[in-house]
Amino acid sequence: MADAKLFAGHAVRRLRRQLGLSQAAMAEALGVSASYLNLVERNQRPVSATLMLRLAQTYDFDPRRLAASEPGGGSEALRRRLADPLFADLEIDRHQLEEWLAGAPGGAEAFARAYDRIGGGTAGAAEPEDAGRQVRREIERWRNHFGDLDAAAEALADELRIAAGDLYGAMAERLRVKHQLAVRILPADVMPDRMKRLDLHARQIQLSEMLDASARSFALAERLAEEARAEIDALVKGAALDRVAERLYRRHLTGYFAAAVMMPYARFLRACEASGYDMELLQRRFGASFSQVAHRLTTLQRVGARGLPFFLLRVDRAGQVSKRYAGASASPLVEGPGICPLWNIFEAFARDEILSHLVELEDGSRWFTLARAVHPQGARVASVPARFVMGIGLAADQAATLAVTSGRDLAARAMPIGLGCRACTRPDCPQRSAPPAGRAMLSNERESGVTPFGFAGD
Repeated sequence: MADAKLFAGHAVRRLRRQLGLSQAAMAEALGVSASYLNLVERNQRPVSATLMLRLAQTYDFDPRRLAASEPGGGSEALRRRLADPLFADLEIDRHQLEEWLAGAPGGAEAFARAYDRIGGGTAGAAEPEDAGRQVRREIERWRNHFGDLDAAAEALADELRIAAGDLYGAMAERLRVKHQLAVRILPADVMPDRMKRLDLHARQIQLSEMLDASARSFALAERLAEEARAEIDALVKGAALDRVAERLYRRHLTGYFAAAVMMPYARFLRACEASGYDMELLQRRFGASFSQVAHRLTTLQRVGARGLPFFLLRVDRAGQVSKRYAGASASPLVEGPGICPLWNIFEAFARDEILSHLVELEDGSRWFTLARAVHPQGARVASVPARFVMGIGLAADQAATLAVTSGRDLAARAMPIGLGCRACTRPDCPQRSAPPAGRAMLSNERESGVTPFGFAGD
């Protein structure tokens, strides 16, 4: 945090105005000069770690709100947008991006909104931003960490733990006593097209017998999210989304709370650090599935108790991404326009194990990833079970403490990959399926290389 340059003057100014303070009054309370605070508010000085701490101590202010309110979601979020092939010829480097944010935060925010509104570089007339993109943008603003929800879930988990050692039984009892809801497991033929249902007339939470123990626990924890309604309502209201996106965002927050009840923050982080983030051990210790643990790993960004910054992707066999969370990783792999076939994430479809991979992008960043095939329970198409691959990862220089990397040389040669062929300018790739966007395709009748998609250089 001390090394990062955070320009968030607009957020500091908003806080000051909400408190009804003059610059001089706030500066005095924070122990800084009024002129320095003025420069911070005008984004001519970054918010230092010291100032961030004083804001937190003086006004009970969550420092994450500074990062969450950076123009366009901050430099990494803008960098992911600029990775679009539409901007391939502009070559905007990190230094230019930081100068843009510092000198014209309003312009950066306007660019981000316009880009998101047209669907991320999609050609054609501007259309309303789709609900999924709205929700992803809001989740990334918070780095997928919602401190108030975590605190509420942790308090509830502690109560349930005291009441009984069996989390599922304790949740069922709380739902019965406090919410007058009974839990009933029904045969698959009674609920052929549903995995769970809330029947308010019968005062029942009805679960399909097709759900395993982790999914049943998650379903009950979702119902207990009613006890965090105030926190969820506040987050939804603050997001200012349209009606469809608001429902999706509420569903995400409900699931977040449910995962936090099953895997309470402090206990889960201790288990992660003690085990080297051993996925199988974490699954067994917390009665969770691989998917549930993978999602939870992207949320460990509590101030003063941060876990490793993981990202997450869920892809199908066609390479379509149905879930993506960058969390605090800022990985280009999350928001890239495509997925490189050289990344072994696709191999996991045919393997019943966790696959690891050390990869390097064109910008020189190196990432260590894990991938495993997952099956949504009960989901079938013409009797064929649905199948996805969940991929998680983090920067290679942060992966040394993982149990899975023990004895592995993380400085060794990594697999060179790109962000999909249209965004990748690596020459002579035998796996290439298209030339990079913005590069002229070359053809030579007298010779051919390892790929038929040759292209002009810079």
